[in-house]
Amino acid sequence: MKIYTKTGDEGKTSLFGGSRISKDHWQIEAYGTVDELNSHIGLSMAFIKADEVNKELALIQHMLFNIGSILATPKDNDFNLPSVEEQDILSLENQIDQMNEHLQALNYFILPGGSKSIAQLHVARTVCRRAERRVISIIEEIKDAKPVIKYLNRLSDYLFVLARYMAHLEKVTEHKWEAKK
Repeated sequence: MKIYTKTGDEGKTSLFGGSRISKDHWQIEAYGTVDELNSHIGLSMAFIKADEVNKELALIQHMLFNIGSILATPKDNDFNLPSVEEQDILSLENQIDQMNEHLQALNYFILPGGSKSIAQLHVARTVCRRAERRVISIIEEIKDAKPVIKYLNRLSDYLFVLARYMAHLEKVTEHKWEAKK
């Protein structure tokens, strides 16, 4: 099977169900940004040595593929798609709470960096925030977009706390932001 189809050579792509839209449409931008986020999480995993953390990130990658399928489907189609459930969001919240138990209270801004894994998790966090903004821009065009937005919002929090948790595990000092005076 050839990987190239040539069907996108004119700047259009297919959604689930076969309808075609421009590759620069906000719907494509939304699920493309989720795909980019998924890749950044994969790169983060390459730097992280903690197996339990990578297991959780692998589950998140699967969820992001589910979200991509939701975002790639026109609102008027009745495909049986995976969904984002409240339990998925609660799982992220529980993990955030568990990691926070090991961290000092945060009463300052921190600069991204400190190690490859920490820096990459911050990149993933910022891409997650962009994905959330892109989904918000098409909320009316997507069935079940609100749980997706909620999941992405919580995921960016998770990635922030995970970066801090990795600093804890790696014994890396967080760098505080100092305002120029």
